[in-house]
This record gives sequence, structure tokens and C-alpha cells, in this order.
Amino acid sequence: MPPPLDIVKVAIEWPGAFPKLMEIDQKKPLSSIIKEVCDGWSLPNHENYALQHADSSMFYITEKNRNEIKNGAILRLTTSPAQNAQQLHERIQSSSMDSKLEALKDLAKYSCDVTFAQEFINLDGISFLTQMVESGTERYQKLQKIMKPCFGEMLSFTLTAFVELMDHGIVSWDMFSVAFIKKIASYVNKASMGISVLQRSLAILESMVLNSQDLYQKVAQEITIGQLIPHLQGTDQEIQTYTIAVINALFLKAPDDKRQEMASILTQKQLRSIILTHVIRAQRAINNEMAHQLYVLQVLTFNLLEDRMMTKMDPQDQAQRDIIFELRRIAFDVESEPNNIGGNIEKRKSMYTRDYKKLGFINHVNPAMDFTQTPPGMLALDNMLYFAKHHQDAYIRIVLENSSREDKHECPFGRSSIELTKMLCEILKVGELPSETCNDFHPMFFTHDRSFEEFFCICIQLLNKTWKEMRATSEDFNKVMQVVKEQIMRALTTKPSSLDQFKSKLQNLSYTEILKIRQSERMNQEDFQSRPILELKEKIQPEILELIKQQRLNRLVEGTCFRKLNSRRRQDRHNFKNFQRCY
Repeated sequence: MPPPLDIVKVAIEWPGAFPKLMEIDQKKPLSSIIKEVCDGWSLPNHENYALQHADSSMFYITEKNRNEIKNGAILRLTTSPAQNAQQLHERIQSSSMDSKLEALKDLAKYSCDVTFAQEFINLDGISFLTQMVESGTERYQKLQKIMKPCFGEMLSFTLTAFVELMDHGIVSWDMFSVAFIKKIASYVNKASMGISVLQRSLAILESMVLNSQDLYQKVAQEITIGQLIPHLQGTDQEIQTYTIAVINALFLKAPDDKRQEMASILTQKQLRSIILTHVIRAQRAINNEMAHQLYVLQVLTFNLLEDRMMTKMDPQDQAQRDIIFELRRIAFDVESEPNNIGGNIEKRKSMYTRDYKKLGFINHVNPAMDFTQTPPGMLALDNMLYFAKHHQDAYIRIVLENSSREDKHECPFGRSSIELTKMLCEILKVGELPSETCNDFHPMFFTHDRSFEEFFCICIQLLNKTWKEMRATSEDFNKVMQVVKEQIMRALTTKPSSLDQFKSKLQNLSYTEILKIRQSERMNQEDFQSRPILELKEKIQPEILELIKQQRLNRLVEGTCFRKLNSRRRQDRHNFKNFQRCY
């Protein structure tokens, strides 16, 4: 007979004694169980004891988490969280450096447990740790020179304990002084600081920025991008990860008017190329946390496009209209048009209308109206101008090629560019906050300072190519866009390492290839291999086979007339009648 669900069989350890095998009744108060254990070993004052897991986690058993105890678990009887917190609080104030170091090691270890953390914080433990950090370097200047490794360890365990205690969310980040922030920032800015201290200092700065707008302002004054970049040029991936995390935090919390300024600084400091060289193309695998931070940086960078994406074109703004004139000038070389046209306004308007139609705008008379929808707003026009200026031959070829086709077969460059820009923004989720769990970054976007624009240039050429392959007409516009989106998404899933590799992947994903892939996927859909389908198939298969057999026999009995060509191409009629095949 199985034991009751409320009974858990465990082993309980106590230093210097044989472990006890015990059945714990989960209905009984935890204090009663601890008293029973203490009585078994003749230990007085059971209220000073607690149970904790004997594994590396060493988490205390409480009334809240006791249901997590499994049969066969090994527990340990130990001092209560309150007692332990009190003892450690006293030990870290020891005048003996060795005793202080051991106490800080234990504190760093126990601080992971929320029950202990609450007790230590109740003793004003966090304030004591911050005071140690603020005055530490001055108080132990001599110790640093004489026993530098010891001091580095002490500082490392102090900061580790601080990070673990703060991660429980019990204390607000707003309570910390400028002196503490300056001290932590100084550890990041020092070139000779130890790895563990640097890691924890970066982690603290990131948490400060993310959890307090006030602290963001103070941290931003103490840390510059230039001071962080050297940490990316090292070989320690953990340090690189924490560094990018701080940059992301500063980027995320920066006011809207400061983000573009910060982006310019990142470009000036060549952050992208440094990350590409020392992180993405380093001779080591990228771990999940680094991948997440790179994804966040990618999202935040693309989110800088949101302002243009949500900006409508003002048809009365001459500077914006000049961009459309520039597109026309580059495509048709209108500088060479006869001077005598200038006096004929109607003829000029007619010429403009004709050219705007060739450029593929929806509104041939006033193409500025095409950019009043958001998204993609002015971002689409920016992409078109970039393509026209930086890939001029491809731009002119696409425009002239389509303007020479029949109206229904032309691929409208203007309309296509607008819809494609909107699609790319949806694919890259421009304007959305980064996910806390996603690590889907694309190395190719770190290979160019204008990666989104280059991405567009590749995709607009793909769209034109796919349009021709599909022999599409204007009625097929949405179908073409769906195929193009599928081509882009399939190419992105391969995580190309460069834009050229992305372009190469797209070359192999022609419209014909997409059709083959779709057909193959339909044939191999998991639904056809699901258990209910397989059971139904097995059940009706004999009946189906019998039906097929009867149909074939009936056909043989009925007979069929067909023509046979001999070597002289004479046609003889053969009537196969009354022929039966035994099954």
C-alpha cells in the first residue's frame, strides 16, 4: 500500500552524528518537526535551529516551501536563519582579516536564500556592506599593498553578497548614496581591477540603471561608453556580457532625446565593429546570456528607426518633397531635359506625373501622399533614397526595367518599397521592447553601420526578382509580398554571418524552390503522424485496401480499349476483354 501523500521520507544530517531516517508529516507544523529532530539528538532550544537542503543550494525549509520536499531528499539540521544572520553580521566586523574573509565567503553563499536574506537585511546588513565598500579602499590601503590578493577576495565576496541580497527585491535601489555609486564606477574604470570584482561591479551598475531612473542619471554621469569599450576588447566572455548589459541598460533608460545622441557616440567609438571582432567572430561559442544581450542591443538599435517609421510626410514640406525629386532625378537623369520645357507648366506637370508613375507611386500626381501612412511613414522614403544613392545601378535598372513592361506586369518600385519597409519593421519588431527571454540576434546586422538600409536594399532586389519569377501582375501584389516574406524569414533562420551571405541564401530560395519546400512540408506535416490519425488509418486501412482491390478487378473485367503504336507507327486497336487477375 503506498504511503499517504502527506508523508515524506527523508534523511536528516547533523555534524558529528549518524544521519536520521525520518518520516515527515506535512500536516504538522514545521516547528514541531524541528523540535522532534532536536530531541532525538538531545539539542536544547529547538527554536534556534532550522532545516535546510543538504545540496549545494543550502536553501532553508520554511512553511512556504516545505511542499517542495521530495521523497528521498537529504536535509540538514542547522542554525536558524536569524541566528546565522546575527552571527555573520558580527563575524564580518572582526578585526582579523582572515576571520573577516571567511565570514564574507559564508555571507556570499547564504545570501542566495531569501529567508536568510530577509533576516540579514533586518539587521541593516545592506547598509553595513555599502559602508564597507565606500570606505574599504581608504581603510585598507596598506592592506592592498601588502596583501592585494586578500583584499581583492574580500571585495569580491562583499559585492557578491550585495548582489545576491539585492536580487531578492526586498530593498529599494533608490536608497544608495552617490559615494557608493562612485566607488562601484571606479572599479569599472580601473584597468587593473580583478575579474570577479569587475563582473559584480558591472552587474550592480546594470541593476541600478534598470531599477531606478534617478540612479540612471547618476550612473550615466560616472560611466562613459569610452570607459566600457576596453572591457569588450578582452577575452573574458562574462566581462563582455556584463559590459554589453550595462550599455543596453543605459540605452534602454535614456530619454528619447538622448538615445540618438548615444547612438552617435556608439558609432563614433566603433562599438559595432568591436563587438563583431571581439565577441561575434571570436574563436569561441557564444553562450545564451551573451546571445540575449546581443539580441537586446540589436532591438534597441533598430528601435531608433521608430521615430521615422511613425512620422508622416508633410506634403507641404519642401525639404521632404526634394527627396522625391532626387529619386526622379537619379532614375531618369532629368538634368538633361530640354530647357524649353520649363516655361510650359502643364507639360512639366504631365512629365512629372509620367515619371512618378514609372517610379511606381500610387499617387502619380502627388507622390508625397503615399508616405502619409504610418508605419512605415518617412522610413520608407529614407530607404528608397539610400538605395538610389548607394546602389544606383541596381536602382536605375529596376525602375527602367519595370517602366518598360506592360502596366499590369510592372513591379511598382514606390509601392513595393513602402510595403517592404513596413514588412521589415514587422519582422524586426521595430518599436517593440526587447523580450526578457529571447536570444535571437543576427550576426549580419553587426557587419554594417547602416544594416537596416542594406537589408532593405537586398530585399527590394529580391522582391523585383521574385515578381518576375512569378510572372506577377498588379493583382498578385499581396501574393508576391507573402512569398518574399517567406524567403526572407527562411534565410534569416539560417543566421547568415554577413549581408553577402544573406544575399546568397536568398539566391537559393527562388520562387520555384519555395513551392518545392511548401509541397514537402505539406507532405510531412506532423498532423499526419499524430497518434489519432495513425489509429484511424490503421482501423480503416483493411476496408480501403479491399475497396481498391474490388475496383481494380471490376476494371479488368470491364476491359479497356487503347491504341498501340508499332515500329511503323500503324495504329491497331486491341480490346482486352474478360481478362481477370487473381488477388
